This record gives sequence, structure tokens and C-alpha cells, in this order.
Amino acid sequence: MAFFSSVISKLKGALTRTRDALVTGLRAVLLGRRLDEALLAEIERALLNADVGLTATDKLVSALRADFNSGKITKSEEVIDHLKAQCKAMLSGPAVKLIFASAKPTVILVTGINGAGKTTSIAKIASLLRKQGKTVMLAACDTFRAGAVRQLEIWSERLGLEVIKGQQGGDPAAVAFDACKAAIARGVDVLIVDTAGRLQTQDPLMRQLAKIKGVLAKQIPGAPHEALLVLDATTGQNALRQSEEFGKTAGITGIMLAKLDGTAKGGVVLAIKAASDIPVKFVGTGETPDDIEAFDADQFVEALFAD
Repeated sequence: MAFFSSVISKLKGALTRTRDALVTGLRAVLLGRRLDEALLAEIERALLNADVGLTATDKLVSALRADFNSGKITKSEEVIDHLKAQCKAMLSGPAVKLIFASAKPTVILVTGINGAGKTTSIAKIASLLRKQGKTVMLAACDTFRAGAVRQLEIWSERLGLEVIKGQQGGDPAAVAFDACKAAIARGVDVLIVDTAGRLQTQDPLMRQLAKIKGVLAKQIPGAPHEALLVLDATTGQNALRQSEEFGKTAGITGIMLAKLDGTAKGGVVLAIKAASDIPVKFVGTGETPDDIEAFDADQFVEALFAD
């Protein structure tokens, strides 16, 4: 119970801006009001303003309207609890834990556009895995952007991790090949592979990503076992569009939602879930390596609607 409470407290802090935009506004709208179509329209606007998205908002409001019309809800004071229950139901599903290979190493491929918080997210995931007793190695396959390798090196030095790198401007797939060989030779549990910050519309870079995935698969059976997309929560609906496009072309297995603490658009978690089958597996709750939480629907919703 203490652990659950501490997670809720951390998520509550990260969701402050989203909660202020959504829940505080909802409570003000609902106070002393009769639930009718005019109020439902205001609830809909509040959800959209928090970047819950059209699809998720329509589901939430339709369920609310149906239960009101059937008599299951009779007071506006019941709306918040109803939304909480519906959000939990929407976000629930199969376990969203990381997929680990039956034999070492597990390979986690990480992608996303520049500026999304990819390198910091890799450090957070590595730190979390280390706390679970796993050995971790990093592969610096972003050879295109100046300073990208150094950024990863700085994090590896702070966390005490080995990083495999190549020459700037070199072949990222060659770095992936070397990293696989090194991970196997060292017997590490997890190899995390960084890739160039690429837009989903940049076809040459998407082909390069496919090449890296091909190299990983040849060197390690089943690799990559996870392909995580890092999304910047502050971009709201743009993050949703990225999840949809990357999901089509890159075989994404999960999402790391970064910078949740810096946005009023945390409702995008619901938008992503409603629009795609890609699960959010982690959320970034701050700037340090410890500021990461494995995504849990109940914890997330409780923190979102907390007083």
C-alpha cells in the first residue's frame, strides 16, 4: 500500500498541469448544475482541451450520456466517478510490461523524433532495469546528429554503463552489429539501442531504421524484442499522430511518454489508447533518471483525478 501511495503521489505531481486543466475545470463546471445536453457539451470541451482526443472523448461522453438517459446517473456530482471508471476501463488491457527474451540479451530498440526526450528516456529505462538487478548495455546508433553519441556517453558515465559507439556519420547498422556482438560476449541482460531522431515522414531514415532492425534480428533471435517509441507529452495531438505513423511503419511495441510533468496535455494517453493498439509502457515524471514509472491504468487515473 505504501508503494502504491508513493507512485500515486509521484504521478499526481507530474499530472498537476493536466489535472488543473481538466479536473479542476470539470468540477467548476459541474458544481450545482443539472446534467443535460448543455452540460455534456461543456464536459466534452474540457476533455478535448486536455488533448483526450476526438475518439476517446466521444467514447467517454457517449457512455456518460447513455448512463444518464438510462437513469444510472442522476446527479452531476456522479460525473467525475463515472469518468474515472470509464477511463480505467479504456486504459486497461493486456499486461504492458516489457517483453524479455528467454535467453540473453533482451534487445530494446528506441526511436522517436529529435527533441522528444529520447536520450533521457533511455537513461531512465536503463536506470529502472538496473534497479531490477539487470545488467544493461547501450548502443549509440544515432550517428547522424552532432552530439547525440556524447549525450548517451554522458548518461552512461553517470549510470556506470558501457556504451558501444561508432564514428559520427558512420553506418548505424554497423554500430548495431558491434553492439550485439559485445552484448553476447559480455553476457548482459539488456541491450538498449538508440536510433537517429527521425520524422515519420523521412523515408530514408525509416529505411535505415528497418536496416538496423534487420541486423539485430540476424544477430540475436527475436530481436528487437521491444521497439519503444518516445513521445513528447507536451506536443499533445502531434504525439498521437506520431504514434499512429510510427505504428504503421516501425513495428512499435510500446510507448514511453516523456515530459508528462511539463504539460497540461496528459490526456493524450487516452487519445493514444483509443486510436491505436500501441500500449503506453512508461511515463516520464521529471528530469532525473529516477523520474520514470511503469504505466498502470488504475494508478494513472487515480493520480489524474486526485483532489
